[in-house]
Amino acid sequence: MRGMIVAAGLGTRLRPLTAWRPKPAVPVRGLPLIAYPLALLKAAGVTEVVINLHHLPNVLRAAAEEWVPPGLTLTFSDEPELLHTGGAIRKVAGFLRESETCIVLGGDMIVDLDLPALIARHRDSERAVSAVLAEHPRSAEFGTIGLDGNGRLRRVGQRIDRGGEEQAGVYTWVNVLSARAFETLPERESFNHLDDWWAPWSEREPDAVGGEVLSAAECPWKPVGTPAEYLDANLSVPDLSYLDVDARSRAIGAHLAPGLVIGAGASVPPDADLEEAVVWDGEQVPSGFRARRGVFAHGQFHSVHGADHE
Repeated sequence: MRGMIVAAGLGTRLRPLTAWRPKPAVPVRGLPLIAYPLALLKAAGVTEVVINLHHLPNVLRAAAEEWVPPGLTLTFSDEPELLHTGGAIRKVAGFLRESETCIVLGGDMIVDLDLPALIARHRDSERAVSAVLAEHPRSAEFGTIGLDGNGRLRRVGQRIDRGGEEQAGVYTWVNVLSARAFETLPERESFNHLDDWWAPWSEREPDAVGGEVLSAAECPWKPVGTPAEYLDANLSVPDLSYLDVDARSRAIGAHLAPGLVIGAGASVPPDADLEEAVVWDGEQVPSGFRARRGVFAHGQFHSVHGADHE
């Protein structure tokens, strides 16, 4: 089975951290973010994965190659110009359609769910596309996707609404696609997969595109899009079924303490005082430095909304 991690975005909301590392390569509890979807795909039985690259491609390529689980083969799709989400999928459609069923994940979140069970339900449904939506307390902030009672796509945010909605959830960027899905791709290079591909297709063929809404317990999901989300993910990663995060982090030399993540090779002197903070690997925190709620990266402390330091 094949899979794709969509990872070529610029990460503008996570600046300035993404000035030095692309978002899927920023460390979360000592591990690059890309390690999480790679481990999830491996656990689900995926054997070949393609990752699209654009911003700081060599950094992301190196992180993926270092953290790819044994038995998982990597392929990379370079995008000198961004193709947006649909165009990125279209560019590797020939690779993905060789798998009767494939998984397409986003590269900027941490998620856990029973992927094999999801794949089985997708096949039983005879849909071409199944998107995973999640119940989430920040639904109003993120926006949601709406389905009817049979799990068919009816609404995309506030942009597309055809009525008949009976359930909704936040889009987790976890998708199962059957090979026939790639027969309906728009004939252009750059487009949005939801607005320009799946929504119009679902209007022509209502049973082809849909999904399911999972509870927070069934699908723990943490976005890593903003500095605040990044800090929260570092300080409170959920227990994952497919990866012992803290054990792997400590094995590579990271130091984990309540409210503090210090990357491998980083130096924090005894007289420094850090609270609710992340120190990237290899960083040198100055003597006497005091800071709260932020990230020490690239030689300086980056506050996260209302933080302070001296």
